[in-house]
Amino acid sequence: MRYLLDTNICIYFLRGKLNFNNFVEGEWRKNCCISEVTVLELRYGAENSNYPEKHHESVDMFLCDLTVLPIVEAVDTYAKEKVRLRKAGMPLHDEFDLIIGASAIANSLILVTDNVRHFKNFEGINIENWFK
Repeated sequence: MRYLLDTNICIYFLRGKLNFNNFVEGEWRKNCCISEVTVLELRYGAENSNYPEKHHESVDMFLCDLTVLPIVEAVDTYAKEKVRLRKAGMPLHDEFDLIIGASAIANSLILVTDNVRHFKNFEGINIENWFK
């Protein structure tokens, strides 16, 4: 199985709420990837922190050898899903979540998130919550 880690799961690893060392050193890590959007969000969080240099180093270590999916692969899925949700009266206003969810669907990945409710209305998405 292959997994797409949502930003909140990455933050849980970085903050020690999930075992960071096991993730960085684990073989199963090779089955995980993240969206370019998640990299943007992690970099913003590091830069916005009280200790940007320290947090950027942690992000660097987390990202080392982790596959980063380009969002261009999800463009068609994103557009179709955004229109479908809007027409169904369930618009999702968080563009980053739309892109991440579309990336999971377009690449046939299981989305790992603690924000299951943000993605529950996506068509064809598989979700796991590693935090609960």
